[in-house]
Amino acid sequence: MKLVIKNGRVIDPASHTDDRRDVLVEDGFIAKIAANIADSVDETIDAAGCVVLPGLIDMHVHFREPGREDIETIIGGSTVAAKGGFTSVCTMPNTVPPIDNQALVRFIKLEAEQGPINIFPIATITKGGQGEEISEMGELVKVGAVGFSDDGKPVMSSIVMRRALEYARMFDVPIITHSEDAQLANGGIMNEGANSVLLGLPGIPKAAEEVMIARDMILARLAKGRVHVAHVSSGGSVEIIRRAKSDAVRVTCETAPHYFALTDDAVEQHLSMAKMNPPLRTEEDRQAIIAGLRDGSVDVIATDHAPHPINEKMQEIEYAPFGIIGLETAVPLIVTVLVRENGFSLLQAFEKVTINPARILKLDRGALQEGAAADITVIDPEKKVLIDQAFIASKCKNTPFLGRELYGSVEWTICGGRVVYRKG
Repeated sequence: MKLVIKNGRVIDPASHTDDRRDVLVEDGFIAKIAANIADSVDETIDAAGCVVLPGLIDMHVHFREPGREDIETIIGGSTVAAKGGFTSVCTMPNTVPPIDNQALVRFIKLEAEQGPINIFPIATITKGGQGEEISEMGELVKVGAVGFSDDGKPVMSSIVMRRALEYARMFDVPIITHSEDAQLANGGIMNEGANSVLLGLPGIPKAAEEVMIARDMILARLAKGRVHVAHVSSGGSVEIIRRAKSDAVRVTCETAPHYFALTDDAVEQHLSMAKMNPPLRTEEDRQAIIAGLRDGSVDVIATDHAPHPINEKMQEIEYAPFGIIGLETAVPLIVTVLVRENGFSLLQAFEKVTINPARILKLDRGALQEGAAADITVIDPEKKVLIDQAFIASKCKNTPFLGRELYGSVEWTICGGRVVYRKG
């Protein structure tokens, strides 16, 4: 397959490129990036009015397989990701059973070979994700694990976390933390504050997140390991990470689109559809997250895509599971909230879903350059999309953004030189 993308605005955060260029793809690789390419090709994509980006990378998704294939599968989730503009995703290991051995990492990679995009498995920090005994990290890295996380559960033991950071340092892979002091969280449902009091719901204080991040910064400095903080939600957390970076701690972090797009005001309107862990915080926290994204304290935007069937999600809020889907709404929220409402440049916004996660996980992805794998996303930042039932391809529709009209339409997704999604 030989194709050319013409008339587009090429945005490549890895090389700080922002220019009108054509992109020639041949045999799965980028053969040429130049003005007015006139080669004979099998397909021409007219990207006039569009932005041509490196294929987007989401380093935090839940595809539920193995164990809950009724909710989502690796192939189904990959198809949804392609529609959202993502050519690479990292699957979290809190499946049933958890991804804590070589056979299950191989299973995910084997399944992914049948799908449209790249899948990079993350394995558990501890066996069974129980926080007690460290997984066989060397064996897991050998078969393809790119990081370790007990996401969904914190590693409460400081000595276990220290040993995990020391062990992972041998392979230069990150420990990805679910930063939550379970005792402080104490079964809470939403952010502890004025809204939780008004709604009569048990709250999760910001300190539950911030205390664990502070602990892990100290442990990372002690162990000289690499720590990546998942789904940062509070302004205090951003400040702790900012200070740790200035002290040369080997720390990176991510936030999710819902933390810079919503506040805990959404819980009254959307109830369980706005229930997530960590919870939505205040407007002050939302602004601090945006400031952290702007100054680089927050390195990555990851969706924490968490499908749940409607019969489970629409229970009473105290019984409903945490989490929302996010792959299909990520680009519209980045364009609408960060670029249009907060003045981010496209380079600044999309480095968070391209080169930054690629560097953290040491993936040979995330850049538009000659000779690189042809993973490319084409978006129209001026086109509006309505987030409704018809828009969402995921078989789970658990999102508080239903009914919202946003800017930023994914027009084409190309992975390994193949068109894996085209609008319409």
